[in-house]
Amino acid sequence: MSEEKRLDLSTVVVEMRDITKKFGDFVANDKVNLKVHKGEIHAILGENGAGKSTLMNQLYGMFLPTSGQIFINGKEVRLDNPKKAIEAGIGMVHQHFMLVQPFTVTENIVLGMEPRKGLALDMATARKNVKQISEKYGLAVDPDAKIEDISVGMQQRVEILKALYRGAQILILDEPTASLTPQEISELIEIMHSLTSDGKSIILITHKLHEIKAAADYCTIIRLGKYIDTVKVSDLSESELASKMVGRNVTFEVEKPEQQPGDVVLDIKDLHGVDYRGVEIMKGLTLQVRKGEILGIAGIDGNGQTEMVECITGLRKATSGSVKVNGEEILNKSARYGFEHGVSSIPADRQKHGLVLDFSVAENMVLQNFKEKRFAKNGILQKKAIWDFTAGLIEKFDVRPRDCSSKPSGTLSGGNQQKVIIAREVSNDKDLLIAVNPTRGLDVGAIEYVHKYIVEQRNKGKAVLLVSFELDEIMSLSDRIDVIYDGKINGSMSGKDADENTLGLLMAGGAL
Repeated sequence: MSEEKRLDLSTVVVEMRDITKKFGDFVANDKVNLKVHKGEIHAILGENGAGKSTLMNQLYGMFLPTSGQIFINGKEVRLDNPKKAIEAGIGMVHQHFMLVQPFTVTENIVLGMEPRKGLALDMATARKNVKQISEKYGLAVDPDAKIEDISVGMQQRVEILKALYRGAQILILDEPTASLTPQEISELIEIMHSLTSDGKSIILITHKLHEIKAAADYCTIIRLGKYIDTVKVSDLSESELASKMVGRNVTFEVEKPEQQPGDVVLDIKDLHGVDYRGVEIMKGLTLQVRKGEILGIAGIDGNGQTEMVECITGLRKATSGSVKVNGEEILNKSARYGFEHGVSSIPADRQKHGLVLDFSVAENMVLQNFKEKRFAKNGILQKKAIWDFTAGLIEKFDVRPRDCSSKPSGTLSGGNQQKVIIAREVSNDKDLLIAVNPTRGLDVGAIEYVHKYIVEQRNKGKAVLLVSFELDEIMSLSDRIDVIYDGKINGSMSGKDADENTLGLLMAGGAL
């Protein structure tokens, strides 16, 4: 906690006492306590499935506690729907945004509270109001852009503005940096400090320990649904926070034996393509990934890495160029064609491209392979084989809760949804694994597991293309790093020689 801030610890804006939440026999929160002061950034830290989001969903009125009490500004409240939470001055930015994709930024922010002229909507005033509030808090947005056309970072700003527009004094941010670039994360932390300087209070759910150290004043730790401790962040190191969270010592180093890469698996030459606006975003991109190596792609979001991955995986057509896997041209072919020719991928958006949320975990585990003989006979799915296969992956990849095979994948926490995708894609055992932000929304213990399995693929002689906004992750996992800027590779170096300053220079368009 910075000295200049001087929190008034006598002004408690949120108090949750002995909160217990049960779903049937499952206890998601078990007598959890939380106290947040005015002007404070208070982090909630815990493993995937520890009950952090469940606790905050009760504060936001999405669930009623099974037992326990909630006080806002010293007064006990019953928050049985989000409207009551909003009226109590609480706003929430969910991990998976609640935005209407075809609507504009302005329409989303004012939705349900639109200014009117008589009976008609007054969108000119709405636009003016959005502009004023965005300038006041330094949250730059394009008020006329459609949500479906803007970056994840911009969508997050829209969600924050939506809450502020509704008068939020207490802002809950659920995994707010999960898919942001390092620059966007720094900007968000500045925005959070600006909001608390203005008297707002922020509850920050995150797994990222360095962000807790950079942003939070206090931190409440939850493990397996139980309250563990509340600590002053400046008093503990990242390692101490990690140990409290998972109940054991956590290793941050990635163990990776030296090995010589083999033949070229992925060969991209002079790739050109356009973005959603029809503007050229890939401008002659060329790279190669070999057997037994991890190639990391570092770059600021919006420089063509998303479009590149979509071209490789068959989700987007390129205008020209070549993408070969093991010498076979897969460019502008279907996603199925790429899969059958050796491509598996952990997508950037787990809910849009990774899972069918209404399908069970077991169904999602065999999504690409359900026609195989081991899972189907004469066109009839063999449920026992599918369930046995799923149970093994749930155990191996530490998916929680353990009895989730029959549960819709949409009911799992974000981090556990990610584990389901990683379990499926790694077990597909293809020659090329594309991993896009693979540890997004995972806690440090789970990140350890994921890094282990990615390195295991490389050690088995697979080619791994790693696209991540986490520079630490790129530097610790990659054998080689290519930096993407303005639709082309702007520089390349070995992973062991890389440093943040050099990568940052290349990511900004500079030259070595």
